[in-house]
Amino acid sequence: MPRIAIVAGEISGDRLGAGLIAAVRARRPDVQFAGIAGPAMQAAGCEAWAASEELAVMGLAEVVRHLPRLRRVMQGLERRLAADPPDLYIGIDAPDFNLRVEQHVRAAGLRTVHYVSPSVWAWRPGRVQVLRAACDHVLCLLPFEADFLQGHGVPATFVGHPLADELPPDPDRNEARRALGLPAAGPVLAILPGSRAGELQRLGPVFAATAAWLAERVPNLTAVVPLATPALRRRFAGHWSPAATGGADVRLLDGQAQGAMAAADVILLASGTATLEAMLINRPMVVAYRLAPLTYGLLKALRLVRVEHFALPNLLAGERLVPELLQAAANPAALGAEVLRWLGSPDACARLRQRFAGLGALLRRRASERAAEVVLGMLPGSYNR
Repeated sequence: MPRIAIVAGEISGDRLGAGLIAAVRARRPDVQFAGIAGPAMQAAGCEAWAASEELAVMGLAEVVRHLPRLRRVMQGLERRLAADPPDLYIGIDAPDFNLRVEQHVRAAGLRTVHYVSPSVWAWRPGRVQVLRAACDHVLCLLPFEADFLQGHGVPATFVGHPLADELPPDPDRNEARRALGLPAAGPVLAILPGSRAGELQRLGPVFAATAAWLAERVPNLTAVVPLATPALRRRFAGHWSPAATGGADVRLLDGQAQGAMAAADVILLASGTATLEAMLINRPMVVAYRLAPLTYGLLKALRLVRVEHFALPNLLAGERLVPELLQAAANPAALGAEVLRWLGSPDACARLRQRFAGLGALLRRRASERAAEVVLGMLPGSYNR
């Protein structure tokens, strides 16, 4: 009976893992999964040794602060894998954690797959050497990633993106508003400040102030803010109080991010997977990001960033389709002005939707099934039958 150890970090990795587990088991119901898993992976049948939230840390400075705890988790995982080796190890995203584990267990003879290419084509390019040492195969969500890795001697496959398979293109805006109890008339702004506590701490107040700035200029504006978990909503609800938002009409949601995006005329959001969701749902967006000051300072000083854009739609298109503002440039007036441009430019929005539709088609490849084919082909013996 084949056994796979699988380790995912945070919500997006949990979704990818759940899709992969379901696709593998559709072909081989006897495959057993266990590892570091979120609720979606557990629901798909993965035994959880620890929760994915343990690995939800981003940025150089943030990782340094959490190193002692992450090291304890890593050492416990490596001991478990050494004591009872599985047939395959799959690391999903969380590269600062998973690549170290993959390198360790591969040196001991265990085959490894890394699902979601680290952005070695964008920053910290030296990690491609780590990928060569750590991974028997890398599953890539974006087409240019596989080309880059193969060119550097890393076995890689572009599988497409599961979100492109799952999300209906251009869902009905009025239906989404009815489902969330939002006004049928008047502009709706979806605000997604991120799914990590650090992101919410840095961008939450900025986005709340942006909502206040816009409310003074846009009559009948409704802002809807989906927060990834009830715990995050409790922790950061103060960012969205009437005092913090200048009395703007702000509605908080537990989850339901995709519904909020579908209901919106424009989306204001943190850079990350959510920008890909917004593109696939086909809504104009304004993208912002604020790293911890130490992380940003290190990136600049060491010249580790190699790309012109950081928002995924812009990276896929190779041009600036949507506004992206970084660090101090991501301030309420600048962000609000970009939102106003979309609200006042229906022709530009229509052109953007056409581009988004083409990019979505590029990513629609039955990703979980293609990833499962690679995984089953790497199991020993005749497991891929």
